[in-house]
Amino acid sequence: MPAYARLVSSTAVDSAPLAKQYLSVRGATTALAAPLSEEDCAVQSMPDCSPAKWHLAHTTWFFETFVLEKQIPDYRPFDEQYRVLFNSYYQSVGEQYSRPHRGLLTRPGLRDIRAYRCAIDQQMLDFLGRGVCAEVACVIELGLHHEQQHQELLLTDIKHLFGCNPTHPAYRNDERPNGHHQAQPLEWLSFSGGLHSFGHEGARFAFDNEGPRHRAYLQPFKLASRPVTNGEYVQFIEAEGYSRPQFWLSAGWDAVCAQRWNAPLYW
Repeated sequence: MPAYARLVSSTAVDSAPLAKQYLSVRGATTALAAPLSEEDCAVQSMPDCSPAKWHLAHTTWFFETFVLEKQIPDYRPFDEQYRVLFNSYYQSVGEQYSRPHRGLLTRPGLRDIRAYRCAIDQQMLDFLGRGVCAEVACVIELGLHHEQQHQELLLTDIKHLFGCNPTHPAYRNDERPNGHHQAQPLEWLSFSGGLHSFGHEGARFAFDNEGPRHRAYLQPFKLASRPVTNGEYVQFIEAEGYSRPQFWLSAGWDAVCAQRWNAPLYW
């Protein structure tokens, strides 16, 4: 009997849609990194950011560590050192490399990380092709949502990195739309107070901090009918909004003063 056969319980789920989702999410991450140079992928612009190369590796490490390693008997890791280098904060798995020093990891190189992604992807697709039980499918789904979070982080971190560069590099050189667009009139929508229910409900995926479902009391409040436009924010800047503390919460005003903000970083 093949080793995989012992892993599929009687509650096996149809893994074809999950494999399709896996390819979609993993491909999206690869596409997001495609415009970046090898140098772009290696640099860490501040301790709260991570190099793009690290994001590519960490999201791969998740599937190797929490799916392949746990489900395949006698699994041999791609590289033993990756277990520490690309562990973010999972204390139960073992040691982690220091987050503020991820930019010092010139090796493994980007080519090595891409090879790592390809190898784990192939193993994951082989694994999914043999069918998985519902419990393992949930772990894989969690890993895909986790990777989508890192897609946002990858873009946020590369944006900060480029913002530190005096040549003002662009992430992509897409054509910008011409002309101006008239914003919809701004209205204030009223919401009643009282007891309201919050938190995830239903059978679809949710992170643990989206539950449990609970009730809380709210005072009546209003929300704008649309987001603030660039033009409206220009008016806020020109009205010296960055030097008027009455428009800021205390923590925000402390940051304005400490970092001498006078506009958004990428304005």
